[in-house]
Amino acid sequence: MLEDLKLNNANWSKGKTEVDPAFFKRLENQQSPEYLWIGCSDSRVPANEIVGLDPGELFVHRNVANLAPPQDANYLSVLQFAVDVLKVKHVMVVGHYGCGGVAAAIDGKRRGLVDHWLHPIREVHAEHKHELEAIPEERDRLNRLCELNVIRQVRNVASDVFVQDAWARGQSLAVHGWVYSLSNGLVTDLNVGIASLDDYERVVAG
Repeated sequence: MLEDLKLNNANWSKGKTEVDPAFFKRLENQQSPEYLWIGCSDSRVPANEIVGLDPGELFVHRNVANLAPPQDANYLSVLQFAVDVLKVKHVMVVGHYGCGGVAAAIDGKRRGLVDHWLHPIREVHAEHKHELEAIPEERDRLNRLCELNVIRQVRNVASDVFVQDAWARGQSLAVHGWVYSLSNGLVTDLNVGIASLDDYERVVAG
């Protein structure tokens, strides 16, 4: 079973070593990424490829609708390891336009456990209800909700004790919010980055 995938793996490995014979030996001995990617599990959003990085250069956490919930031990474990052990310099929360998770959060249908997972998006939707209702096209409304969700998750990451402690001890660390477009393969920086305790206090005060 899955013979095609095994063959693809063999061809990929061969191609890597033909270009760089020491690639896997170097990868085996070192993991020192400067970036943590918190993104959606959507199969159309391949994190490393989007930003042109090789394995070992990007630490990745993915879940449905790129959430960073403060009660999720999986996400928190990744964040702590990235910040405290790997000493990443950048955390990118990356949503994408056309996100099925974002759409599912507000379409009124019941799907089971995932409804609980997506609840934070419904909270964002309620908070920005008037802005979203003023957007006439449904696709544009959902895309704006994707952006608003990323902005909320950036604040969640920045508010976490691991990140706050890193800033307090002078560690270089910035949290960014991006949205990826499936239609053209480009990321848009939402310019909501937070890179210090002072930045965070200004965001909270604002």
